[in-house]
Amino acid sequence: MVLEENLKKLKERVARACDRAGRNPDEIRLVAVTKEFPPEIINQAIELGIKEIGENRVQEARAKYGLIKKGVIWHMVGHLQRNKVKKALEIFDIIQSVDSERLAREISKRAEKEVPILVEVNTSKEKTKFGVEPETVDTLIEVVADLPNLKLLGLMTIGPGWAISDPEASRPCFRLLSDLRKKIEDRFQIVLPILSMGMSSDFEVAIEEGTTMIRVGTAIFGPRG
Repeated sequence: MVLEENLKKLKERVARACDRAGRNPDEIRLVAVTKEFPPEIINQAIELGIKEIGENRVQEARAKYGLIKKGVIWHMVGHLQRNKVKKALEIFDIIQSVDSERLAREISKRAEKEVPILVEVNTSKEKTKFGVEPETVDTLIEVVADLPNLKLLGLMTIGPGWAISDPEASRPCFRLLSDLRKKIEDRFQIVLPILSMGMSSDFEVAIEEGTTMIRVGTAIFGPRG
């Protein structure tokens, strides 16, 4: 089975990257990004041991939700519009893409229980990317800390677009996010256990820079489209 072989190769790559970084592979959580892949393929991955899946769009996640095996953790990893928050909270266990005060307030208002979240930071400063600017992340953290029903677990970022062909291009972005976590933990006297950074093209660099969670799609499922 191609899926089984892909997962085996992925685990081997994770192990080698961890070995280079002097880390334990058990420290790295894998979120399988299932955007554009059908439920039957996703369920095969779950049968092979995938425990966490990520979707980019609320509408697509809703269409799949009832067809996916139970017991997996659902991550919202794409940009979340405020008018989709209510529907998102019916599906997702964790929102990785909180990138503004207005979105944080909307999640807090709509939530009926504590919602685990990550703050998304635009470390590459690309205009086409979402995420709070690194220089203003503290302001958003302060807001989140005062809002009910939000549980801040960490930070998330995406490497630059050209990292697809040059994984090393992501290193400064990942290093910046790692440094930001330390500064935030020191300033606010909190613990942020999750650094979500690294995708199919650059997760090995992310592991070397301290990621605790990688978001991988094509390296598991193959090309989209």
